[in-house]
Amino acid sequence: MNRPPQSPLVTPAGPSACHWSRFKFPDSLIRYASWISVLVFLTYTVEYLDIPLDRLLGMFGRMGTTLSTRYYPPDIGYTLDVGYLSYVVDTIHMAFLGAIFGLIASIPLAWFGSFNMSPSRRWLYPIARLITMSCRAVHEMIWAILFVAILGFGMLPGVLALTFFCTGFAGKLFAEEIEAIDVGPVEAMRASGANQLQVMAFGVFPQVRVAFTGIAIYTWDVAFRAATVVGFFGAGGMGWYLKRNILQVETERVAAILLSIIILVLISEIASAWARAKVMKMN
Repeated sequence: MNRPPQSPLVTPAGPSACHWSRFKFPDSLIRYASWISVLVFLTYTVEYLDIPLDRLLGMFGRMGTTLSTRYYPPDIGYTLDVGYLSYVVDTIHMAFLGAIFGLIASIPLAWFGSFNMSPSRRWLYPIARLITMSCRAVHEMIWAILFVAILGFGMLPGVLALTFFCTGFAGKLFAEEIEAIDVGPVEAMRASGANQLQVMAFGVFPQVRVAFTGIAIYTWDVAFRAATVVGFFGAGGMGWYLKRNILQVETERVAAILLSIIILVLISEIASAWARAKVMKMN
């Protein structure tokens, strides 16, 4: 009996089932060498810093004992005092102003710092990137210490510290969103004779409007978290109360202040999530 010839690609397990995958040199060597290097560096770092790993097992027990004997119960009545509540309101104002000023400053920096839309890639682009990177590289606490040393204690150093922080934070995100736009409408507007401002207003902004709104909400959320502690360095707000009670070893009051900060940040997180959900529906 004559049998029809079987295709070489057809096997009992199906077409092209006999496909072997082995080490691919040099990709496999680079991948495994990278993992080994990370493990070696991690081991060396633990040994060099003399981190006692055996003490980590008993850390949580000691932490629970400390919290239960020194920080419990929290003095909730202290956080309901009119003076403390006024500082809570000051913290909200400081976060709001820092976020608003930072967002305003970050918009032109994002425009000049986006490679595809910068009016001058030779001069404005590197300068805008340098300013954004400099604002982001310095921690908001360092900005607070610096401005307190220059301007003295009060809310102004806190607002300036949050402004610089938000400028670097939002400027980078804004610039990345602008660089990811569809350049087709932009090129069409340029071909029709539109200037740079018109291109940004009618060709770029409609594409990044929703993303910008989401970034602005996230910037406010981050600014509020930072505003709760910048006062620890003399920049006003709730952080001043926190520092005073820590120095006075008023542990129950410290626990109440930390609890109030957690509650406020939680409320801000819920409000930010609700606003971001509304913004996503606009897309």
